[in-house]
Amino acid sequence: MTQSNHDTAWDLLKASIMSFNGSPIGTVAARDTIKQELNYDQVFVRDFAVSAYAYLLADESEIVANFLLEMVRLQRTSRQFDCFEPGEGLMPASFKVEEVDGEQRIIADYGERAIARVPPVDSGFWWLLLLHAYVQSTGDRALAERADVQNAIRILLDLYLSERFDMFPTILVSDGSFMIDRRMGVYGYPFDVQALFFASLKAVAQLLVDSDENKEYITATRTRMDHLAYHIRTYYWLDLEQLNHIYRYDVEEYGEHTANIFNIYPETIPGWLIDWIPETGGYFAGNIGPARMDYRYFAHGNLMAIISGLATDEQAQAFMELLRARWDDLVGHMPLKLVFPALQDRDWAIITGMDPKNRAWSYHNGGNWPSLVWLLAAACVCTGAFDILQRALDDLGPRLSRDNWPEYYDGQYGRLVGREARVLQTWSIAGFLVAEHLAEHPQSLERIGFASSGSHTVAGKCQVPA
Repeated sequence: MTQSNHDTAWDLLKASIMSFNGSPIGTVAARDTIKQELNYDQVFVRDFAVSAYAYLLADESEIVANFLLEMVRLQRTSRQFDCFEPGEGLMPASFKVEEVDGEQRIIADYGERAIARVPPVDSGFWWLLLLHAYVQSTGDRALAERADVQNAIRILLDLYLSERFDMFPTILVSDGSFMIDRRMGVYGYPFDVQALFFASLKAVAQLLVDSDENKEYITATRTRMDHLAYHIRTYYWLDLEQLNHIYRYDVEEYGEHTANIFNIYPETIPGWLIDWIPETGGYFAGNIGPARMDYRYFAHGNLMAIISGLATDEQAQAFMELLRARWDDLVGHMPLKLVFPALQDRDWAIITGMDPKNRAWSYHNGGNWPSLVWLLAAACVCTGAFDILQRALDDLGPRLSRDNWPEYYDGQYGRLVGREARVLQTWSIAGFLVAEHLAEHPQSLERIGFASSGSHTVAGKCQVPA
């Protein structure tokens, strides 16, 4: 990208800032003046996270600090036994600033206004990751060690580590409660959420101060992190060797010493996967539960697993081999495809509830999301796969700028601007700026809290295309 386009991207990102009482507090989801209905004029936590990384890498941390502290103030701290209220500890999915009687106030959405009324399971995760990134980037541990911030961490852990009717270290969540915020058959233990969970626990281990009040939380965090890592690496990983094991599974096993603990039937292996998975590549499956494995590939969770250290070195390298071998399917003309393959025909009708926005190869159902390029860049830095990052940046070229920074792309290879995509989408802009920075300065990954997460890192550098 030319210097002119780089400067334009930064101008657009700064134009997206939302202020509260004269101070920057976040960035709106999109500045599409034609399609500004719904809630794209709000600050979404998961969207702002990408902007926050861009600002931290540019040594502009004020907006991030303000956001972090405002989220503490917005966190739910009580519940009046009302089943229609969000639980204690929950952080909002989004918020906006309104003026009432000449005074500004913040209106937060915990899911009670969302489509299908689904609370966000991931907002607290992103807050923890940003808090860790802020400390890493600025050295300002005093903010993280404030009493209100430490308390916010504890009540988040109360929410995420609470006892449930469950026997696994993974988090049981409903459909639509994270980035994939519409019905897509991801209920249960979706991998995207588990990878965020692990990354957040790792951040918490470095954020909690050593005190009597935190002692039990520190122990619980480290224990859950270890158990979660074992569970994910053992049961979610898919490569040709593991596929052969599943293909030859015995079923209806009973007792403590069973190989097929989830009772997965070999007949559930989809036909497309058998010849699609390469000899040396692999990825983490989308979901697993009783008699169910979701064999779909989800980009967000797999990339987060690499940069957080959830994936082993071997798994991280195998995933990069998968990208090389199946580039058209998983990257295409616009990095990066969110889910592969898309649900089609009767599967689409039943699983998505006939959601027209999530028709095949669109939006969450096989669409391509430019915002994910920052995660791809971070994973490439961790694994030394600079050839992949270079190719992604070369393919991106001036297209995002020419298309006015849309939210997502449609088509099996991401060649069409999404039919309902907003333009001037903030995390599309920020995602590219972060990727561009990491390509030029791979060592900066430490500044946003990820380089020391795993042992995949190999030195290298990309040339940002002109």
